[in-house]
Amino acid sequence: MNVYAKAAMISCMKAIFLFCLFILSFSISANDIESYPIFDAHIHYSHDVWEAIAPEDAIRRLKAAGVTRAMVSSSSDEGTQRLYAADPDFVIPVLRPYRKRGTLDSWMYDDTVIPYLKERLARYRYVAIGEFHVSPEDVATPVVRQVIQLAKQYDLMLHVHSDADAIELIYQQDPNAKILWAHAGFEFAPRVDQMMSKYKNLWADLSFRRDTFGNGQFISGWKSVYIKHADRFMLGIDTYTPQRWLQINEVMAWQRDLLRNLPHDAAVKIAYQNGQRVVAARFKRHK
Repeated sequence: MNVYAKAAMISCMKAIFLFCLFILSFSISANDIESYPIFDAHIHYSHDVWEAIAPEDAIRRLKAAGVTRAMVSSSSDEGTQRLYAADPDFVIPVLRPYRKRGTLDSWMYDDTVIPYLKERLARYRYVAIGEFHVSPEDVATPVVRQVIQLAKQYDLMLHVHSDADAIELIYQQDPNAKILWAHAGFEFAPRVDQMMSKYKNLWADLSFRRDTFGNGQFISGWKSVYIKHADRFMLGIDTYTPQRWLQINEVMAWQRDLLRNLPHDAAVKIAYQNGQRVVAARFKRHK
C-alpha cells in the first residue's frame, strides 16, 4: 500500500470513528432524557383524594415517575402538610387560599381568607401563596390586594392561574412580585414571549400545555420561546382531581417527549434546574 492510499485509509477511518462518536453521543443524549430528574411545580393533594391515596403512596407514585422534588398546594392546606410531614425533603409547601373545592370564583370576595392565610403563615413554612385563580377584574379586590402584600411581606412567590392581563395588573401593585404563572396563562407563544421579556421575575409552569407541542412537533412558535426563555419554564403534572393521579405516567411521557425535542441546555433547565434554582433555593433560605 503506497503512502497516499494509507493516508486516505486513515482519513476514512477517522471519519467513521467521528461519525460513530456523533451517533453514540446522540443516543446517550436521547437516553439521558429518560433519566432526567424532574422538578414538578404544580401538584395538588386535595381533600377528595386523601382516602383513596395515602401521603406515602402519593409520593411513591410521583417518585416512580421520575419526580425528585415537588411544589404542592392543596384544598385545604391540610393535604399539603400531610405530604410534607411524610417527606419534607421531597415536598415544597405552597399555601392555597382554598379550603375546599368550589371556591375558585369566590375566594377573592371571602373576608375570612386573609385571617386564614395569616394563621397558616404563622404556623408553617411555605415558598409561595397559590395556586389561586384570578381574573383581571378581581385583582383590585381587597382580598387579592392583601394576598399580594402578604407575599411581599413574607418574601413568597405567587402561583397565579390567570391570563396575561391579570399578571400585568399584579405587577402594577408590586413591580417586584415573583410570580409562577400557572399553565403560562394558556396564552399563545407571542404573548408569553412578550411577558417573559418584560418581567424578569416571571416564571411559568407548563402543566396542561399540550397545545404547545404534540406528535414530536412544536406548534405556533413555541420552540423558539422555550429556547429563548429556557430559564423561565418548569414542568407540572397538576393533580387537580383524584383521576389525575392515575394519569401521572401519561403526563410524564409527554413532558419527556417535549424535553427530547429541545436542545440539551434548555431541556435540563426546564426539567429541574429552574425549579431547584428558583423555588427550592428560596424555600431553603426561609428556614
